[in-house]
Amino acid sequence: MSTRSATHLLISCPDRPGIVAGVSRFLFEQGANIVEADQYATEPEGGTFYMRMAFRLEGGSPDDFERSFVADVAEPFGMEWRLAYPDEPRRVAVLVSREEHCLLDLLWRARRGDFDAQIVHVISNHPDHEADVAAFGVPYTHIPSGDGPSAAEDQMAAVLAGNVELVVLARYMRILSGGFLERVGVPFINIHHSFLPAFPGAEPYARAAERGVKIIGATAHYVTEELDEGPIVEQDVARVSHRHSTEELAAIGRDIERIVLARAVGWHLQDRVIVHENRTVVF
Repeated sequence: MSTRSATHLLISCPDRPGIVAGVSRFLFEQGANIVEADQYATEPEGGTFYMRMAFRLEGGSPDDFERSFVADVAEPFGMEWRLAYPDEPRRVAVLVSREEHCLLDLLWRARRGDFDAQIVHVISNHPDHEADVAAFGVPYTHIPSGDGPSAAEDQMAAVLAGNVELVVLARYMRILSGGFLERVGVPFINIHHSFLPAFPGAEPYARAAERGVKIIGATAHYVTEELDEGPIVEQDVARVSHRHSTEELAAIGRDIERIVLARAVGWHLQDRVIVHENRTVVF
């Protein structure tokens, strides 16, 4: 369920008695109405506590609200916290290479209103999808990789930095540098087949068919400087058998990839993901 009409509060802190009561009491005293509440503790005692609340609060200054929250709740409980306020749809960019299934699925879902977001730009290192993207009314920029990764990243950073709040790699088959991720300064979400690291490199479905795999799947994760090592947001699998050809495995894999990526993007846009070290808590 979308809750973008509500303010979202995400919290992580050392677990101890009174956290839920403290946050709930504060919101009550501010005149807020809680519409969603989720929590998780890593251990019965002495672990880390995570919480997501969605609430509606009419009027008042966000700055005053945050100052009071820090003084009354966040500092006494040693919290790391984030507030996301309802506003205009978040601005998302998509990076893509030749395979279009995830790109077109994201564009379709955004047009239907399935995401609390607007896809404002598509960047590709190939010109193939310009007409398809134009049909959705979204700008398309072709930035070839032939001039070298540094030049391509400079051009992409000029388009993205300060203009988007999330970048989605919809089968963008290029490695991004840590410096580029830092310059753009927003989360990146990637999708890949779950054969990694067992089947890295080219033609993973052909190699999977040769090995007679029984499960194929996909993984969506945040992008870090370490290749495919970022915190995992969502995964899913499908059972397959010796009867499936390489082409059939690839078709099943494409369906899983687009569904897994859509879930991860949707959960991120609804502020349902808390990253702690290299893991995620998804509410």
